[in-house]
Amino acid sequence: MKVGILGTGLMGAPMALQLQKAGFEVTAWNRSPEKLQSLKQAGITTVTRAADVIAACDLTITMLSDAAAIQAAVFAQPAVLQDRTLLQMGTIAPGESRDLSQLVQAAGGAYLESPVLGSIPQVKSGSLILMVGATPEQYEQWRPVLQCFGPEPQLMGPVGTAAATKLAMNQLIGTLTAAFSMSLALVQREGLDLQKFMGIVQGSALYAPTFDKKLDRMCDRNFTHPNFPTKHLLKDMNLFVKAAQGQGIDATVAEGVSQLVEKTLAQGLADADYSAIYNTINPEEPLTGT
Repeated sequence: MKVGILGTGLMGAPMALQLQKAGFEVTAWNRSPEKLQSLKQAGITTVTRAADVIAACDLTITMLSDAAAIQAAVFAQPAVLQDRTLLQMGTIAPGESRDLSQLVQAAGGAYLESPVLGSIPQVKSGSLILMVGATPEQYEQWRPVLQCFGPEPQLMGPVGTAAATKLAMNQLIGTLTAAFSMSLALVQREGLDLQKFMGIVQGSALYAPTFDKKLDRMCDRNFTHPNFPTKHLLKDMNLFVKAAQGQGIDATVAEGVSQLVEKTLAQGLADADYSAIYNTINPEEPLTGT
C-alpha cells in the first residue's frame, strides 16, 4: 500500500519513518524542503508538490499546523483527490474537520480524521493514543495504517467527534500545566519542602503524571528540545475556546490559560516546551506587590 504524508515537522517525520518500518511505500512532502532531507536519506520518496503525494498514494495523511495549511496544501489541485483518501491527523476544530470532509468528498475523495495524544517518543514506540472520526467501514479499512502509531485506535464516531475529543484533551494539557505551575510557584516562594509536597500530590486523587514529567523543566527553567511547543498550545487552547463558546459553554478558565500562553510567547518562548508557561506564572523577578 502506498501512503503519503503532508507535513514532516516534529511529529510528521517520525510518523513517516514508522510507516516505512511497517512496510508501507511512503511519499512525503513538506512546505520547507530542508525538513525532508533526513527522510530522503532514509529511503523515503520526497516530492516538491503536495498534489504529487495525493496522486501517487492510496491514503494521504495530513500532519499540518492548522486547517488553513491543510486547505492550501490539499486543494492546490483538487482534481487529484478523485478516488483518493485523506486522513487528517493534526489538531483542528470539529467544524473545520467537517468542512474539510465535505470539500474532499465534493472533489471525489474520501476523508477521515485521527488526531493523536502523545509526542515524539510515543510515535517512535508506536504507542500513541489515536481517536478516530470515520465510518465503521473506513475505520476497518485503514486500521492497519492507524495501528502503526498506536495499538488500539478508538473509533469515536463520525468526522468531528475525534477532533472534539482531541481539543478536550489538549485543553486539559494547558489547564493542568497552568494549575500545577501556580501550586508549584507558591510552594517554592513559601520555602516548603518540594519532595514532601510532591509526595502529597502523588498520593492524592489530584495527581496527574504530567506533573512529574514537567517538574524538572520548571524547577530548572529548562524548556529546550520540546515535544510540543508553546505556540501549538496557544493554537489549540484558542480552538477549544471557540468551539466551547459555540456550544454555549463558559470557557473563562481556558481563556485565562490562553492569555498566559500569549504572555509566554511574548517572552520569545514560542518554540520552547509548553511548560514554559511556568515562566509567566512564576517569573524569576517577583511580580510587583509579592
